[in-house]
Amino acid sequence: MPADRLHLVRHGEVHNPRRVLYGRLPNYRLSTAGRRGARQAAEYVHGLHRPITALVSSPLQRAQESAEPFTELFGIEPVIDERVIEPTNVFEGGRMKRALLNPLNWWHLRRPAQPSWGEPYAQVIARMDAAMTDAWARTETGDAVIVSHQLPIWVTHLAIAGLSPRHDPRKRRCALSSVTSFERAGDRWVEVGYAEPATAAGSVDVGAV
Repeated sequence: MPADRLHLVRHGEVHNPRRVLYGRLPNYRLSTAGRRGARQAAEYVHGLHRPITALVSSPLQRAQESAEPFTELFGIEPVIDERVIEPTNVFEGGRMKRALLNPLNWWHLRRPAQPSWGEPYAQVIARMDAAMTDAWARTETGDAVIVSHQLPIWVTHLAIAGLSPRHDPRKRRCALSSVTSFERAGDRWVEVGYAEPATAAGSVDVGAV
């Protein structure tokens, strides 16, 4: 039997005092508030009283640190999967507002539906679906958790909802340490829940692609 339910969990708040778009840059760890939010996400899932028997994490530090409370509460080690990593982005390492004011960067904005500034949405959706399907298939019973990032989770939601992946990044419904849950109906995914269990007051959320 495959899994019963699959939860996509976004990592917690990142220590990012310069407020840069960190993307795939190394050494971006969780802040103190981020560790608290990651714990709240794990406790929320634990409170559903559904056994978690599979745990997958993006290889980036902030995701692996966000997976640690799940290991503590459910006693399972994460499988690292490159397919659930943050997308690439040409603005990585800079401040987005400053980059947009520079005419030299406007070329990267020519095709927002793709998008032309980073990894195509279609590619992100495809790799996330493959990772989700594999995690679902190898989970013999109980639920699976995948700790990932805002954009991969959001475009996955859009694709499953039958919506265009083109969107305004400022309007994503994917808060820090949020939990988006799915089940399978035949050969397709169905979203069955979304929750924001973490304390969001004062959080800095400016580093997502």
